[in-house]
Amino acid sequence: TLPSLLLLPPSLLILSSSPQSRRASLKPHSGHRTASPPSSHPPTAAAMKPSSPTPAVGTALHLVKTPNFVKFAAVALLSLSVALLFYHHPSFPSAAFSAFTFASNSSPTAVPANSTSIAANTTSIASNSSSPSSAIPKVKKLPPPPPSVAQRTGIVDENGAMTEDFDVGEFDPSLMEELRDLGGGAEETEKRNEPKIVKYDKFKPCDQSKIDYIPCLDSFERHCPDSTLDCIIPMPNGYQKSIPWPRSRDELWLHNVPDTRLVQDQGSQYSMSVKDDKISFQDGGSDQYLNLVSQMVPEIDFGHQTRITLDIGSGIGSFAASLFKYNVVTLSIGTKDVHKNQIQFALERGLPAMVAGFGARRLPYASQAFDLIRCSGSGIDWTVDNGVLLLEVNRLLRAGRYFVWGGPQVDSNHELSLEDQWKEMGDLAARICWQLVKKEGNVGIWRKPLNNSCYLGREIGAQPPLCSSSEDPDNVWYVNMTACITPLPKDGNGGNVSVWPARLHSPPDRLQSIKMDAMISRKELMKAESRYWNEIIGSYVRAFHWKEQNFRNVLDMRAGFGGYSTFLSLAICHIIEI
Repeated sequence: TLPSLLLLPPSLLILSSSPQSRRASLKPHSGHRTASPPSSHPPTAAAMKPSSPTPAVGTALHLVKTPNFVKFAAVALLSLSVALLFYHHPSFPSAAFSAFTFASNSSPTAVPANSTSIAANTTSIASNSSSPSSAIPKVKKLPPPPPSVAQRTGIVDENGAMTEDFDVGEFDPSLMEELRDLGGGAEETEKRNEPKIVKYDKFKPCDQSKIDYIPCLDSFERHCPDSTLDCIIPMPNGYQKSIPWPRSRDELWLHNVPDTRLVQDQGSQYSMSVKDDKISFQDGGSDQYLNLVSQMVPEIDFGHQTRITLDIGSGIGSFAASLFKYNVVTLSIGTKDVHKNQIQFALERGLPAMVAGFGARRLPYASQAFDLIRCSGSGIDWTVDNGVLLLEVNRLLRAGRYFVWGGPQVDSNHELSLEDQWKEMGDLAARICWQLVKKEGNVGIWRKPLNNSCYLGREIGAQPPLCSSSEDPDNVWYVNMTACITPLPKDGNGGNVSVWPARLHSPPDRLQSIKMDAMISRKELMKAESRYWNEIIGSYVRAFHWKEQNFRNVLDMRAGFGGYSTFLSLAICHIIEI
């Protein structure tokens, strides 16, 4: 067969297409002589004829009949049959394995003489096994059965979360009843099953004397009493919903402010007037005042270099209302004096304001918090008690920024007493290393130093002294003021901030010095908070209908890095942060 011939060595393949090629293959190689055996008989005529192919075929058959060839051919054919069987019947590896075992266990000495017929029969079996109509049946492979799921007990599901749908397992209710009876819990169970009626008493409104009540604040300082208020502060008689912003900046309802004596006493000073049931606010020269300050010191640069300002002693917020046009946020603080509720004017106008006693304790703001601090016409004596009030302003003012003082004391060309106050103020400012940048009319502007070089260069024993290194300038809650100069950080943190609006999203270097419960970068925390509120602020405003409610003043009681107020203030309102 053809496979048998393909297994022969090339030197034995002597079959060709013509008798001449066969004779050429049987011809001895040139250059060699073949010795014929001696014969006693002369050559016959038949022996003289050309050789026929019969001896060559006989030689091939003689080689095929050898035991080694038969074994080699059987193994080759069996391997081919197994490969074909695996190809057409992959589900029967056991049948192929048994056939391979039979072939390997057969002895080479048991091959019959008629090996040609055995090879032919083996080839026939291989061809039959490769045909689609094989005698071996094809069985479908069944999928494995699903694993058995054990019944879970307990209140935790497979994901480790608490679930209300759970199984407590098997238990005997009678045993539970006996256990409850032994513990004396039967009566408690009956009481527990009885319906309970809980009554909640509503807070009653306070009397009218509490209309302008401010908790934890006496005339000058914060002081919380032992007893708390157990009634609701009533609204003033005739109170109406506040006028929406920006109209509220110029007018408010008269009855929304319970005490209007400030209008009667200082109406002309603050450019206020009463018309019908509203209080109107005129410009009163605020724009000219800001233009004067900008011309005196162009480096102030409202809206870029100057973004956060503090106005001391102006409860109605006129200075803050004018600075809103320059994209500057101003916090107005006022004391609780005979007019009681100065800041109520600012809050009704939609301006940020806060009642704060400015006498013995620090204001509740961190050091270097403001770009500009202004005080005008408040009557504060800055040089009293070794200048402790001006030193508190120095703590709050950012390095290299400005303090603006306005009043008749600055323009000292009229009264001798006012001239003495100006000299005392100038001497104190020079001793704390403030530089008088400009003085014009009744406005004087000083600049705080950028570093500690001036403080360290003073004479020994100079007053006021530098604060000790153990004193934390950012500790402000119920901390008394001290008559000492707060030194600046050596690395310049606090004064090196970006201009607005770049500083809105640029974490300052000062974050690294703030004490907080964080192990990772504070700058990354600030950026993450900004990204969070930037993504959800639109949905937040829509969900709570902020624009329909016309909210203007909002108190954020967990400010963090200020991400909430940053994006909400850009949207609709102003935020006072805690």
